[in-house]
Amino acid sequence: MKTLDPPRRPGLTRARITEVALALADARGVESLSMRALARELGVEAMSLYNHIRNKDDLLDAVVDTVVGRIDLPSTGSNWQDEMRRRAHSMRTVFLAHPWAPPLIVGRINVGPNMLAFIDATLGCLRAAGFSFVQADHAMNALDSLIYGFHLLERSMPVQPENYAEAARTYLPSIDADRYPHFCALGQMVAEGSHDGVNHMAFGLDLLLEALEARRQE
Repeated sequence: MKTLDPPRRPGLTRARITEVALALADARGVESLSMRALARELGVEAMSLYNHIRNKDDLLDAVVDTVVGRIDLPSTGSNWQDEMRRRAHSMRTVFLAHPWAPPLIVGRINVGPNMLAFIDATLGCLRAAGFSFVQADHAMNALDSLIYGFHLLERSMPVQPENYAEAARTYLPSIDADRYPHFCALGQMVAEGSHDGVNHMAFGLDLLLEALEARRQE
């Protein structure tokens, strides 16, 4: 009777190693990502990874570039503001899926193909709209500061938006309304439900795009 051969493990490639590393970072946090942990997950010896990945820094660069590659690229064929909105909301979606990634994206020099394509497409869209290279650079940096800052706030808030009203009702009685009248007045609106208190990225994004459009027309 012919015996079945055991299923063959997929061969190691840089792309496969990177995808498994990305899944590990999502599941356990990027701090737990190591060459040994990655080798265990792949069912290989750690030394075999070095045929495809130079070192831990090279692995992080590859993982970060893969994350960036999941962000929608702006194009030059539509309204530039619509494209920047689409870009911003795509960045937020990707960051929510990989919340550990933004600090690595901004904290490392990344010249991977996806990062280069991301920057080039953004500059190209802004240039096609009439911004100079310097203006386009400033605009991109301003937009990214808003998006990364919003992501940091969204992740760091100790209370979830659906619990804002309850938190306001809990803490307001302990705050001196005579000393902090404006804070308490706004807090009362949240407690009563007439204001949700939520920081909406679209509000700041619209303000920034309107200001950039005015600067572009100058």
